Order: sequence, then C-alpha cells, then structure tokens
Amino acid sequence: MPDDAPQKKDAGDFDVVMPRGKTPDGVGTQVLRARPGRIEAGEVRPMREGKPLTAGEVVSLQQRADAPALYDVKVEHVVEGPTAKTTHAGPAQVATPEYRESWERVFGPGSRELN
Repeated sequence: MPDDAPQKKDAGDFDVVMPRGKTPDGVGTQVLRARPGRIEAGEVRPMREGKPLTAGEVVSLQQRADAPALYDVKVEHVVEGPTAKTTHAGPAQVATPEYRESWERVFGPGSRELN
C-alpha cells in the first residue's frame, strides 16, 4: 500500500450516513446511518439561531473521498430529550411570540428590570 494512502479507521470504529433525499418539508435531508451494531433511518437538519434543540445529536459530516455517496459522522454534542432532569419543578415555561404580542397588547410593554 502506498505511503500517501489515506489512513482508514478501524473496521469496528465507523459512523457513516448516506443521504436519501429531502425531508417532506424540504428543509432537511433524509439519511441512512450505519454504526457498529445498528443501521438507522433519520434526518439531518441545519441548526437555526433562536430555535431550541430538543433531542438528538449535533453532528458534523465529512464526505468520504473513496465513497462520495457516504459521509463520516462526528458527534459534536448529544442533546438530552424531554426526559432529562430539569432545574425546576412543573411544566416548561414557554411563551410564543403570539403570546408575548397579546400580553403587550393587553398590559402594555413591560420593563425588563427587576427591583
């Protein structure tokens, strides 16, 4: 084997995806993911500023030179799902933009300062 050949990962150490097409909403891509002991169908989507990450993984993908239809997966961060422990008791504190607009229409814009 030539010395300039790319270094291959150990056969048991792989995590790859193969794109299958767009998601129904056209924002993400449907993929098949293969890693040791399992093959999964899933989606990859771009992260959007201001949108919460509710569950899953933040990954980066690198196209393989020897197989352009495959991408190596690097898990950057694992996002805990809704079953993760929270720092407060009770339901999630959620206020949509519509709720805030309605609140300000009824009560007026509030001050963000706490005394």
